[in-house]
Parts: sequence; C-alpha cells; structure tokens
Amino acid sequence: MRHPVTLIRGDGTGPELAAVTKTVLDATGVQFEWHEVDAGVDIMEKVGTPLPDDVLKSIQKTKTAIKAPITTPVNPPKGVVNFRSVNVALRKEFDLYACLRPCKSYPGVRSRYTGIDLVIFRENTEDLYAGIEFEQGTETTKKLIETIVGFAGGKAKIRPDSGISIKPISISGTERIVKAAFEYAVKKGRKKVTAVHKSNIMKFTDGLFLATAKKVAERYPQIAFEDRIVDNMCMQLVQKPEDYDVLVLPNLYGDILSDLCAGLIGGLGIAPGANLGDGGIAIFEATHGSAPKYKGQDKVNPTAMLLSGVLMLEHLGEIEAAKRLEAAIAQVIKEGKKVTYDLKADRNDPTAVGTRAMGQAICDALRLVRV
Repeated sequence: MRHPVTLIRGDGTGPELAAVTKTVLDATGVQFEWHEVDAGVDIMEKVGTPLPDDVLKSIQKTKTAIKAPITTPVNPPKGVVNFRSVNVALRKEFDLYACLRPCKSYPGVRSRYTGIDLVIFRENTEDLYAGIEFEQGTETTKKLIETIVGFAGGKAKIRPDSGISIKPISISGTERIVKAAFEYAVKKGRKKVTAVHKSNIMKFTDGLFLATAKKVAERYPQIAFEDRIVDNMCMQLVQKPEDYDVLVLPNLYGDILSDLCAGLIGGLGIAPGANLGDGGIAIFEATHGSAPKYKGQDKVNPTAMLLSGVLMLEHLGEIEAAKRLEAAIAQVIKEGKKVTYDLKADRNDPTAVGTRAMGQAICDALRLVRV
C-alpha cells in the first residue's frame, strides 16, 4: 500500500531536513506517494504569502503531512497582512487541536537527566494563542478598555496605553484535548495523566479547564489523574520528572513546558511533534525552529524531524517500521560516531558529520536493526 503524504519543505534549514527525512522514510521500506510543497518566508518572496493555497490543497488531499521547520518572525514581513505563524495557521485551518510532543531520553545525548519518558498534550486552538488581540492606541482598543472597566464595576484597572489579548478556554475545547490525552494513555499503557493549569488565579478560564478535566478523568478510572499549578509543575519537572507521565495543558503552558521537557532530554534537536484532530488530517513536525543561519551548510541535526517521521508511521499503521526507525535512530545516537556536532560530547569535535551523513548512517542501521 502506498501512503500519500504531503512533504512541506519549509525554509531556512527546512529543505535540507525535509530531503533527509524523505530519504530515511523511504529506506524503511514503506511505500509513500510524496507530494512536495513549499511554505515559509523563502517562498513568500515568489508568491506573496508564506502559506500558498497548494499547500492546503495538498494536505486536504493526502490527509497526512510532515513539515520541515518554518520561520515565525517576531515582526511580520513587509507587505504581508495578518501574518502570525504558518504553524498556527495550519492548525487552525484543519482544526488540529491536539499537539502531541513526546520527550524521551536516548543514550548518547548529553543531558543532566536519564530515563525521561514524558508526553505533552497541548491544546492547539484556544487560550492566549487564539490570536484575539487589540493593538495599543487604536479606537477599538480604547473602547474595549472602557467596556471591560465598566463591566468590572471599577474592580478592573487597565492602563489606557495597554494592548489587549483575549484568553478563551471552553468546555468543549478542553474536553477533547483531555480526552485525547486519556485515550493515548490507554492505548500506550501509560499510568497517569496530569492536568496543568493556573486556576488559583484565573478561576474562570484555567478554573474551567481544571473542572472539565476532572469530569473527563472520571470516564477513565484505570488511569490515575492529578493536577498541578503550572509554576509548581515547572519546579516538579526539574526536581523529579520521573513522577510524571502524560501532561495535558492549555495552549500557552503547553508551548512553554514542552520546551522545558525537551531541555530535560538534551534539547529541541531530539523533540518530535504531531498535530492531530478529529477530521482525519494529521501534520507531523520537529518542534525546533528553522535555524536560518545554518541554511545550506549541511550541519543541523535531523533527529527531531526523523522522530516526527516515527510518529507519522505509527499514525499510518506502519507500527513495525516505526519501531525499526526509532531503533535505528537510537543506535546511531548511542554509537556517537556519525552524528552532528550537537550530539557529540564536545561540540567542536572534528569527527562530527553533517545532516546528510547522519541520515545515511540511519539508513544503514535500518538495514540491520531488528525489533
């Protein structure tokens, strides 16, 4: 069976990573029908948008995509209206509400910790990342401030030179992300789900998230459930990460804590991700950025995108191939010979190889590995 898959090449170092990922995935023996498309700041110069229509049409057709890193600039490019993030736009377009980010230790990766095996379920569509913002100084924002202060009956004090962001959290949005976390825990034999929040302060948003999570947890008595306040959770993860298993969080906290958990395992270079929804469409991606300063240098670590490929293989039902690919990646990293500079004990080690050479080493390992 040939699996149709959209390969989004991205920008910066994205095209290099995409090429290696395609080669390695083909080396698993799984048959793919690749649909290659471009998105990001590089293609924007040609077509006037960082997210061309052909990308969306391709994903709609194939239902499965794997995406190389795409730059999200702090300041929107000149002439581009309403530009926030291609990554966010894709999640919104296809209602990919669940961001799955496993964080797992691999022997050979430099880290202060060993034995980490955490899974983040980040809600993708609500919270402060919903993009409902009002710019400082506009008439609309001034009227909004007046309205909020009026509704609060004098209890709210908002400076007139403020910008405003709205933080929506719904019962329905929370139910589906918490359910996704529990369903994953059941399927994967996980023992516990922890809901992370700040409900002691934000009682009507994070409080709603927590109350809804508790109700969903009642449907899964076989899985332990607990909750943690987000700042305490950060400390707990640094002190005793072994106490945690699956974490489910609103959008902003999920973004922050997934980076924290990546730090526990050695960095974003080995942190994969998947964006999932109920419509049958899934997009897999490395969680790190596009590192444009290394563009064209054949230098960056391909592991995160390759591990995202492992998640994609699992999603496609190619379980044996997924296990073989992860084992091959782990073997190359553990041996430490044909790995990129960031995976060496000394980052200045002259024996470090490039992106393509590490990918080839994983292809070679795939031919020998047994699971």
